[in-house]
Amino acid sequence: MSRGNQRDRDRERAQARIGHKSKQAKDDGLTPEQRRERDAKALQEKAARKAAQAASGGGNDNGGRKAVKK
Repeated sequence: MSRGNQRDRDRERAQARIGHKSKQAKDDGLTPEQRRERDAKALQEKAARKAAQAASGGGNDNGGRKAVKK
């Protein structure tokens, strides 16, 4: 009833998948304060774009969800 080496192979495959994922490097040359400022600015710009889109009537009213046909 043992699974043989299946568990070992699955662990190796999982480790290989984790190793291949490209993550954004934390070492981007910014201090935590600079990173916070950059992120805050990006969020403000995003909110401004969303507000402009809502003001122009270009957005849909279902909160970003797909419409469901009844």
